[in-house]
Amino acid sequence: MKITYLTTENTDSVSNNPVSYERLTEADFADIIHDELNTALGCTEPIALAYCAAEARRILGVTPLKCDIEVSGNIIKNAKSVVVPGTDGMKGIPAAAAAGIIAGDPDKRLEVISGMTDKDRENIRKFLSSTPVSVSPSENTEKLFIRIVLSSENETSEVRIARHHTNIIFKKKNDTVLLDTGFVPGEAETEKNGNIIASKKAMLTVSNILKYAQNTDLSAVRDILVRQIKCNSAIANEGIQNNWGANIGSTMLSTGGNTLRNRAQAFAAAGSDARMSGCELPVVINSGSGNQGITVTMPVLIYAKELGVSEDTMLRALLVSNLISVHIKYGIGALSAFCGAVSAGCAAGCGIAFLYGAGYETISQTLSNSLAIASGIICDGAKPSCAAKIALSVNAGIIGFEMCQFGQKFCGGDGILDSDIENTICNVSDIGSEGMRATDREILKIMTDQN
Repeated sequence: MKITYLTTENTDSVSNNPVSYERLTEADFADIIHDELNTALGCTEPIALAYCAAEARRILGVTPLKCDIEVSGNIIKNAKSVVVPGTDGMKGIPAAAAAGIIAGDPDKRLEVISGMTDKDRENIRKFLSSTPVSVSPSENTEKLFIRIVLSSENETSEVRIARHHTNIIFKKKNDTVLLDTGFVPGEAETEKNGNIIASKKAMLTVSNILKYAQNTDLSAVRDILVRQIKCNSAIANEGIQNNWGANIGSTMLSTGGNTLRNRAQAFAAAGSDARMSGCELPVVINSGSGNQGITVTMPVLIYAKELGVSEDTMLRALLVSNLISVHIKYGIGALSAFCGAVSAGCAAGCGIAFLYGAGYETISQTLSNSLAIASGIICDGAKPSCAAKIALSVNAGIIGFEMCQFGQKFCGGDGILDSDIENTICNVSDIGSEGMRATDREILKIMTDQN
């Protein structure tokens, strides 16, 4: 059967001529990439807890005699079932906080508990057995919120994180406030309230992402993309080769064979297999998530290798995949009942389309098709089954592109789809950020009622 695109098009050739990026400059895009593609060790919610606790411990100056933790429901949901790296299988909020208090270096941010020793593990167990640790749900409206108060005999320290995993908004020792950003729960992130990077992300579109990816000088982002390739490939290979989680990736290779599509799904899933079960290899994240970072990376790399494209073309495809995922997730927020693997898997489909020479019309339709397929996947916390959801989402991204190759599409007006891709992304954002709040509450209720 002859393969055709919806429209006749090719990726614009790279040019030295000035390019309009629709209100965003070359430097703006580079800022977004550097803000998003951070290196993290372990699932980012328990690591955010460890980071917050490590900073509170640094402020207190001694090992605390008491630890009080207040967190949003999504932190409870995502820290419940994943292993804290380096702890010999410990799970949960107290274990994550204890790891930060005993072995954390807050200067390492999302790698806060890297380099854990046997002595550290022994001291974490002793701390948890001898120190009262209370956990309570937060009543504010932020989906990502952590407040940790540590107490010694005579002093206290307090640290709060909100909206982003390393975004410390408040620090206090005893009665002295050391930092107060004036953060208001529920208030929109704009340049007006100090979040300049957020205001840049708000201006992303599929169109300006593609123009940037096609035309940018890669020197400003090459190193970070190469690091993403190296780190995420390493943990994906680890997940394939060894026994991690439910072994979704290796199971897929055993049952589905070595086809291109199956490898793209399996290696993305395998990275999550390892990461959700405590693997101590670092990951370069996307939208605050290591799973999403792996998902936007591995399918693009596998297709790039199969197609024999140049390194620069591969890196440009990774820009498409990364930035479209950021674009979708920006409106949803870091944590939601909307599974983040969906935005990443659908974005990976767009990166794959780019590798084949697709331009704006086909990539927009690829995204629309894939969102129509996968948007119903819920997030019920970080755990081994995330790997299977990643495989499903990558498959949706690939199907979305393959439909375009054969001249097929889902149409605007069907379900949540609009004829304009930006309106479709807004619809998905509304569903993920507001429409699924009740879903999120019900999921959390089910999870916390379980034994």
